[in-house]
Amino acid sequence: MACTVCVACGGGGTHHGAMAGAEEADVVVVGAGHNGLVCAAYLAEAGLRVVVLEAARRPGGNTITEELTLPGFAHDSCSSAHVLIQSNPLLADDELGLKERWGLRYVHTDPAVVLPRADGATITVRKDLDATADEIGRWSAADAAAFRKLVEEWHGGLAAVHGRWSSGLELGDSAAAGAYRELRARSAWDVIHERFGHPGVRDLMMWLSFATIQDPRRKGTGVLPASITAGRLRYGWSTPIGGSGALPDALIRLLRARGGTVECDAVVEHIEVRDGRAVAVHIKAHQTRRVIKAHRAIVAGSHLAQLGAMLSDEPPDIATARSAWRPGLSVFAVHAALQRDLPTRAAAVGLGGTDGLARQLDAFARGETDATDPWLLVVNQTVVDPGRAPDGHGTFKILTVAPWERADGRSWGEAKHEYAERIVDRVRERVGEVDILAMRAESPVDVAAHNVHNLGGSCHGGEFQLNGDWLVGWPDYATSIPGLYLTGSTSHPGGSVSGRPGRNAARTIMRDLGLDPRVVMDPSR
Repeated sequence: MACTVCVACGGGGTHHGAMAGAEEADVVVVGAGHNGLVCAAYLAEAGLRVVVLEAARRPGGNTITEELTLPGFAHDSCSSAHVLIQSNPLLADDELGLKERWGLRYVHTDPAVVLPRADGATITVRKDLDATADEIGRWSAADAAAFRKLVEEWHGGLAAVHGRWSSGLELGDSAAAGAYRELRARSAWDVIHERFGHPGVRDLMMWLSFATIQDPRRKGTGVLPASITAGRLRYGWSTPIGGSGALPDALIRLLRARGGTVECDAVVEHIEVRDGRAVAVHIKAHQTRRVIKAHRAIVAGSHLAQLGAMLSDEPPDIATARSAWRPGLSVFAVHAALQRDLPTRAAAVGLGGTDGLARQLDAFARGETDATDPWLLVVNQTVVDPGRAPDGHGTFKILTVAPWERADGRSWGEAKHEYAERIVDRVRERVGEVDILAMRAESPVDVAAHNVHNLGGSCHGGEFQLNGDWLVGWPDYATSIPGLYLTGSTSHPGGSVSGRPGRNAARTIMRDLGLDPRVVMDPSR
């Protein structure tokens, strides 16, 4: 997939837009991950001249689709489902017309996910509350009632508060806001064990709650059982047609139509601050150094652990964020080209029980892997999007967690294929025979090499430990340097494909520039 709007992205990309060759703009956005592009698209739609700079050969960051195994087999390098972004007004209200005008299409699958168990039974999550509650009722009538109550409570007020939290807005002092704060302060582990009694139902809820790759035993994860479940019930396994890269492609089409520019292979070496204000970006592109002036704002989609190195003097707020950042749980992925699709018609398959996940996370903390019953996400992309592989063939992706450093002293280069085979064997045990044509194993070290923002092998932005609390994203979009703003996976509400950091940053910037956000969005959501 060649970049269509970059100066030199490898694969024959060209530079388009009214600002081709521009050395100045109203706003310069550093990083063409999906959040940087979302922010840029809102600002361009509001009438600002925007330049987006991307260090990689193609845009998209962790929303990218490429041939990782064999020619003609398109794999999502990192993100696969785009569920969280569906409730973002960006798509829920189609504020920028990405679906109506710019070609973005999704399949909202039913079933959302299936969980085959070691005893041969399967639990299915449908894109429907009644159907899923009935499925749970096969296991436990009490848990089916508890499941309904969990979802009904969420839609009875908690979801609206969660939307405000995701948008970085004040939660207010309503009863729902108070209940939400109490729930967020708890752990998913405790919530699940209090509400559900059957081991199989607990396994289901724990598997769903781990979708954002946070230890469910940690305080602060208590909203995940309800929020993740509600998203699957409403949107299924939200699959972008053409691959995860379809989202940045649509955003770039909008930017190009609004006169914006996206330039790849453009490494930002320095953000210039003059008279206390961020005013320009110094880049190296194609062996040439240039300066691009930003008349109104610079938006850094850069990782907050790396941003300070781009400034001559790191201000205290950015230094604090850098010091507080932790990689969290690093990931391990397996991509495969298949002779045919997996022997299941579900787009997503979940493996791993509650006890297995606990063993896996305990092993992770020791620098070890545990493949006895690990949490695994198996994405069966070509079942719903057959165009990603040659006729009759298929693809899959397996995602799990593994430590950055191995306690046994072996390098991941030596050990990754062995571990990949072990987790593929777990899939074969639960799903059936897998006919693999080619396979690519990516350890946490490989995941980090794939994208400079995947520090420590984390593709979800990591987390911040601050004053005894854990934050999944830095809460401020404006920095102490006037004119310099933050977005990306290290900004609130953190990683995953939500588009919230991009939209939230755009709203903050427009307000600071004296522009009315209502021109392009509903700022109350």
